[in-house]
Amino acid sequence: MSQPPNWRKTTQDLMSAYHTPTEPGQYDLYPGFDIGPDKINLGFGSLAKRLTQEHAVIIDGYLGVFWPDFQKRLDASLRARDLVVSWVDVSKALKPEAEIAALIEPFLGGDDPIFGTRFTGALADFFDPAKLAALQPDLEADMSILYGCGAALVGWDGLNVYVDLPKNELQFRSRAGKVNNLGATKPIPPKPQYKRFYFVDWPALNAHKAHLLAHVDLVIDGQRPDEPTWMTGDDLRAGLNRMAHNCFRVRPWFEPGVWGGQWIEKKIPQLPQDVPNYAWSFELIVPENGLLFESSGLLLEVSFDCLMFHNHPEVLGDSAARFGYEFPIRFDFLDTVDGQNLSVQVHPRPDYIRKHFGESFTQDETYYILDCEPNSRVYLGFQDDIDPVVFRAELERSFNDSVPIDADKFVNSEPANKHDLFLIPHGTIHCSGKGVLVLEISATPYIFTFKLYDWMRLDLDGKPRPINLERGFENLNFERKGERVREELISRPEILGEEDDWRFVHLPTHADHFYGVCRYEFDREISAETSGSPHVMSLVEGQSVTLETEQGVRQRFNYAETFVVPAAAGAYRLINEGTERAQVVCAFVKPEDDDE
Repeated sequence: MSQPPNWRKTTQDLMSAYHTPTEPGQYDLYPGFDIGPDKINLGFGSLAKRLTQEHAVIIDGYLGVFWPDFQKRLDASLRARDLVVSWVDVSKALKPEAEIAALIEPFLGGDDPIFGTRFTGALADFFDPAKLAALQPDLEADMSILYGCGAALVGWDGLNVYVDLPKNELQFRSRAGKVNNLGATKPIPPKPQYKRFYFVDWPALNAHKAHLLAHVDLVIDGQRPDEPTWMTGDDLRAGLNRMAHNCFRVRPWFEPGVWGGQWIEKKIPQLPQDVPNYAWSFELIVPENGLLFESSGLLLEVSFDCLMFHNHPEVLGDSAARFGYEFPIRFDFLDTVDGQNLSVQVHPRPDYIRKHFGESFTQDETYYILDCEPNSRVYLGFQDDIDPVVFRAELERSFNDSVPIDADKFVNSEPANKHDLFLIPHGTIHCSGKGVLVLEISATPYIFTFKLYDWMRLDLDGKPRPINLERGFENLNFERKGERVREELISRPEILGEEDDWRFVHLPTHADHFYGVCRYEFDREISAETSGSPHVMSLVEGQSVTLETEQGVRQRFNYAETFVVPAAAGAYRLINEGTERAQVVCAFVKPEDDDE
């Protein structure tokens, strides 16, 4: 009954079920939100004990759960309690694979290696209604358990259980070749599998989870096949409610990249050191991050979208109707310290991303310079004498003949210094140069990058990275060039309030950005108010701060950690725990009539 061999491909540790506290200033890889004692349970034995009195159990869950292994382990624990169990696998009711392939084909973008269009159907579309109806409990058994992705669609009356799986672990299992897409009978390579995850599987499964969340009786964290943690649905929903009125931090995760640097690896030494680099830190890329609950030293993780499904009005405040279940702001690190330039790239215009990919808003970004080496630069906008025809011809020659171009001849660059903020609204050509640790503050969409030039590099897998000249040139704004770049795309700090021991600094963003940015600088403490928007923050100078809400929740956040105060929290205080002045950068949703 052991899990499949080589079942995850990564050197990053599998998260323990047990919480280990960190010291002030130490970056916390597993930030738990305390929900009080004795709320989280451990292991199949305790789960079997809870199920003992049930006659019908529905165990639904996310893609990537090792269902045969899960079934065998739980069955052994139930049989140890002298129970005869009838197991019913909901996957038996899936439509034929060819029919599913035809259903999803319009959303997969053909032979495009990266992009498709967001699936507009439902999870039920993958199943044969007659076959679902035929799945019935065994009245002769002590217990009937219906299990698998979509089990709740059958409509049994019984105990509702949901097995969640973090997106990072899903991808580690995908890279090991141990995961199938929805309705597929065998795995495909990780990159096309991720495309199908993003555009088809995740939208269908997320909508299904949103429907189930209010009715789930038990939730299970499925990332450790032999040691799950679980809690009641009531305790989960109570924890989400408490989180939505106070503060939280998502569980970060980290990825290497061909251009990646060494800053993250050096500053977070508890990460595995046997990788070439850590190019990205997913600090708050909420479609992929999870939330950790802590109780009596145990941890349980659910996907971030659980909070949005249950509490998006409290989290988003005045912008809840505008964004719905989508959390709008993203924070992540791009590390090129002792690394290389990013690709020269552009992001789509709002109408383009809606029409071609089904996204509701676009990937407007900013680069906040958290750290940098001397003489570092950020590429931003065009040179004043840009000729689009000549530029495209050079890029096509580079692509077709595998020859480098002089990017500086066409693309403007600006010196990068600590705490600068560069503005990158859609249509702006840009990339970080080498030697920079970028805190990327952005709208949440995160895969819609059209690479125009990649410095003649191969990816970590030895293959060329996709170049998107056609899409890129359909979105480039050639008016963002020369002096206009310096006037419009470099934020100029404005001091809005100041005393001897604190300062409040506004970092204006572009009119196209729906979010604003500010910075709190303080020796001892500073008070703030959400004013109807969530606040997304990172400690960019200092050892650690304690955040205290009106509801009395206190939580420590350390240097370079990202954390969120939902709109419903209202007023809060930041208390400096170090001896040097703390600086906290904060992003928020602008009022709709505010273009700065």
